Amino acid sequence: MSTQASPTPTPTPTAPGGLPLIGHAHHLARTPLPFMTSLREHGSVVRINIGPTPAYVVTDPALTRRVLVTDAAHYTKGGKIIDALRVFFGDGLATVADGDTHLRNRRLMQPMFNKAHIATRGEAMAAQVREMVAAWPAGRPRDVYADMNDITLAAFLVALFGTDLPPHLRTEFTTLMPAIMKGTIRQTVLPSWITRLPLPANRAHARRVARLRALIDQAIDHRSAPHPGVAAEAAAAGCPHAAAARAADEADGLFSTLLNAEDPLTRQQLQDEAITLLTGAIETTGTTLAWTLYEITRNPEVERRLRAELDAVCRDRPLRYDDLEQLTYARRVLQEAIRKYGPAWMVTRTATQDMVLGGHRIPAGADVVWSPYLHQHDPAHFPDADAFDPDRWTPERAPATRGSFLAFGDGRRKCIGENFAWAELQIILATVLRTWPRFTLASRPPRPQAVVTVKPDNLTLTFHARSEAARPGGERQAAAG
Repeated sequence: MSTQASPTPTPTPTAPGGLPLIGHAHHLARTPLPFMTSLREHGSVVRINIGPTPAYVVTDPALTRRVLVTDAAHYTKGGKIIDALRVFFGDGLATVADGDTHLRNRRLMQPMFNKAHIATRGEAMAAQVREMVAAWPAGRPRDVYADMNDITLAAFLVALFGTDLPPHLRTEFTTLMPAIMKGTIRQTVLPSWITRLPLPANRAHARRVARLRALIDQAIDHRSAPHPGVAAEAAAAGCPHAAAARAADEADGLFSTLLNAEDPLTRQQLQDEAITLLTGAIETTGTTLAWTLYEITRNPEVERRLRAELDAVCRDRPLRYDDLEQLTYARRVLQEAIRKYGPAWMVTRTATQDMVLGGHRIPAGADVVWSPYLHQHDPAHFPDADAFDPDRWTPERAPATRGSFLAFGDGRRKCIGENFAWAELQIILATVLRTWPRFTLASRPPRPQAVVTVKPDNLTLTFHARSEAARPGGERQAAAG
């Protein structure tokens, strides 16, 4: 079937409620999630106006698959959101334009994220997460969204740069990244002319990004240098090559794959890829975990089944990386949290030529918008979509959702870190449950807030030690809505 424009395409419906000059921008700013899901009522492709610029929202997951897979060559990575993120990411894998550079870099990075390679970092990640989760004081309300971002960043730093990253680098990464993410979000939602002005917020963001790149340079230099103590261990062991290899492997991280590639990246490209990986690891994984913990406080049966599975797999020992394959219910719980809360709600592509999509003309140069959040709330594929139901993902029911779960994208731009994300999500969720026998909601139920991801606007939990959870005061502290 030809993908060229038909001479008689069906007129594309325009979403109601647009205003002069600003179009539908007020809906996207004030009620983005209800507005996005409402577009399904108006057709499979719906025109909206962002200011004076039209964009075409695809509400049918089968048509989104055409954009991402079948006709991907005609819908390139681009649009307002990608252009804004490119200022921060540079030409990292998530934002670099389609073409030879993207293909080359993806092939270079693919080995970092195969399951066998991730497994080499699994125990180090689990140890880092155990240390952080065990340090939380019992009985004190905690900002769980911030906690999950901190833990995902720390675990990913261990996986990315190795176990011997100097403490001052780890500390500064952890301090910088939340402020940088806030600044990056600001850059994506404001008009580009405002972000170019020499305003204090813009200058502060630029300074933080420059400092982050300097930190990444230090981490790369540290990773490239010989590991301290390797020579001594080799000599003492009497088998220098084996000992050196073992010590280096224990310290190395996933990033060593890029540093040791036959066709290595430039320093600028290494920085861009590190920023892209760090940001992806924090924003999406941290958000998913925060929502998952919230849903557990609302669903006692889900919590009971999770703890029973962990007890059966781990018994009285700490979680091991090899246990993850057996945590099938935990995987379903996490997948349902990703399904219900996005995490992405608006992703853009750019049409490279006049196209016909679902019978509607898409003009060359137009932004084409697709939304995992919209598709994952489609009642045709997810009945009672607002309910939290991990059993949607059992082998018997999962086939009904095929083609509509697009949290990791699809096609040649599908998230390269999907395997890593699942491993990190399972490690952190299991560790929280193994460490804390009870946690309760200590704030009002959070409301979804659509920024780059769909994050909770306010989420505080209290974690109870075993003796505290057994006392009358350990009962659930807040009713969930």
